[in-house]
Amino acid sequence: MSALMPTYAPADLAFEKGEGVYLYTADGRRFLDFCAGIAVNCMGHAHPHLVEALTSQAQKLWHVSNLYVIPGQIELAERLAQASFADRVFFSNSGAEALEGAIKIARKYQKDNGHPERYRVIGCENAFHGRTLATIAAAGQEKLLEGFAPVVDGFDHVAYGNLNEMRAAITDETAAILVEPVQGEGGLKAAPENYLKGLRDICDEFGLLLMFDEVQCGMGRTGKLFAHEWADIKPDVVATAKGIGGGFPLGAILTTEDAAVLGVGNHGTTYGGNPLAMAVGGAVLDELLKDGFMDRVIAMGEAVGAGLNALVEKFPTVFVEARGLGLMRGIKLAEGIDNRAFKSELEGAGLLVAPAGDNVLRLLPPLIIDATHVTEAMDTFAAVAARHAAA
Repeated sequence: MSALMPTYAPADLAFEKGEGVYLYTADGRRFLDFCAGIAVNCMGHAHPHLVEALTSQAQKLWHVSNLYVIPGQIELAERLAQASFADRVFFSNSGAEALEGAIKIARKYQKDNGHPERYRVIGCENAFHGRTLATIAAAGQEKLLEGFAPVVDGFDHVAYGNLNEMRAAITDETAAILVEPVQGEGGLKAAPENYLKGLRDICDEFGLLLMFDEVQCGMGRTGKLFAHEWADIKPDVVATAKGIGGGFPLGAILTTEDAAVLGVGNHGTTYGGNPLAMAVGGAVLDELLKDGFMDRVIAMGEAVGAGLNALVEKFPTVFVEARGLGLMRGIKLAEGIDNRAFKSELEGAGLLVAPAGDNVLRLLPPLIIDATHVTEAMDTFAAVAARHAAA
């Protein structure tokens, strides 16, 4: 029996190396990676620029802690701010940590502005914000909360996409609204048109912070640096992670100047923002901000979306609906066809995808895919679907 705590149920696959959009097992089997470490490996595997940045930094300095100035933090924070809505940035190690920090910001912001009674955060049903006690409470899903009572207080939940419910849920204790512009674990549901703008209007009206969880949908995943940019609005706080480090553990909280309320002694991290993470994060941003990169992501996202829609039309007894935005896509399977079992069949055919809620399969390929990879993925889906359609 393994000494590992049995918190996961991994596929019977172990990879020895990766190159570009492919992963390889020790016996030489090749897999097209449309999971990308759950939207993490945005530049694929062993990207030369990321490898050079990490190895170069590793030969100089790994860790000193935030007791000292880390020049890479200053540089990367300024670059992120210049490329986004933000004025201030805090670096963490993960998305859950970034969300924890965002929740603390909501409470301290209201206290600093004379409203200590405002501490509650309104989120959405079927959300996912991490696995800490506060973030599972922020998501509110029973399957996440089971076994971890008492639930952390301070969170309310309404239907995703419903502005009327959101407005009705606001009380004198509400501090902020926390929403994913595209729900990932919840089934690849993109925000309805004008929903994010409506949230901005509500927050302005009631003096609330508008906070977005862009851990999965941020860092170029939808064809813009952050998914909320499609709505042409400015949030107060954004938590991001996953793709920001291209595979190296890294997260960040981005805020406006008004929302940058965390000061000395309010928050901190031992590993967060270490020189290794800053070097890789900078290399990822180099690639994301290249001329034409986002245009390519948009084009490939449209190709994947078209391919999924074609699958739904061709195999109506297998697939129900295609969802998502950019290169954050999903396809809902018909009743009686389990998404995890279908995922295993795709793996047997050499394609890696990720499961999601609502019986959906997620396609989260590296942002560097081309049309040949889209064709390969759709052909594999079709081959597996044909067996189900014929059953």
